[in-house]
Amino acid sequence: MISAPEVMLIAAAGMLSGIVGTAGGITSLISYPALLAAGVPALPANVANIVALVACWPGSALASRPELQGKAAWLRRWAWVNAAGGAIGAALLLSTSPGAFGRVVPFLVAAGSVALLLQPRLSALRKYPGHTSTPLLLGGLLSVSAYSGYFGAGSGVMTLSLLLHTVDQRMVTANALKNMLIGATTVISAAIFIIFGPVDWAAVVPLGIGMFAGSMIGPRLARHIPARVLRWLVALLGLSLAVKLWIAPA
Repeated sequence: MISAPEVMLIAAAGMLSGIVGTAGGITSLISYPALLAAGVPALPANVANIVALVACWPGSALASRPELQGKAAWLRRWAWVNAAGGAIGAALLLSTSPGAFGRVVPFLVAAGSVALLLQPRLSALRKYPGHTSTPLLLGGLLSVSAYSGYFGAGSGVMTLSLLLHTVDQRMVTANALKNMLIGATTVISAAIFIIFGPVDWAAVVPLGIGMFAGSMIGPRLARHIPARVLRWLVALLGLSLAVKLWIAPA
């Protein structure tokens, strides 16, 4: 049973993680350790974290309306890829050990973080800077969303880096699209967990409330942070998470 102080801790962590995650950072870097600190075991904490992340979707959509204007058709085209990947990841989590990706994930997160830092230089070398690489985007979104439905820590950084390289080089716009795609992943994953797996609602509810509040702030905050500064902040958070996951695999 989660105590009242632990509920407050989870809600506060949810709000902070919602701000950080929807501003371009890593939600689970804050929310997942907070659930563990509140006494929630690792697997239920992972499930609760993914289910609560659904609350970030509507909040970030409302806060990112200027960046999402005119993007509805693009999102309808690509959100199903993330939804399919989220379903695959959730099914894997319910049928395999949650530590199966433990040794691979740190390198994926680190690679995404480094790619984020190098994005301006790499984009300048592209022959067709406005051209979307459909095979790369399709394969990347499906792979990252499957991982997101399975565990997810660092999936935001990987998705953001992918979108900056393949869709839109504007940091704030790519971040808004990232929030919508991650939302599609978490909705499907959460639905599968609710139907087929036990969900610790005592942890999900305060975490979700905090995340919703934070997600209303994060995109607005990202709008006022210079793109170069935001890129470095997100990348450093990603590299920190990579080191943490390498030392203590999930």
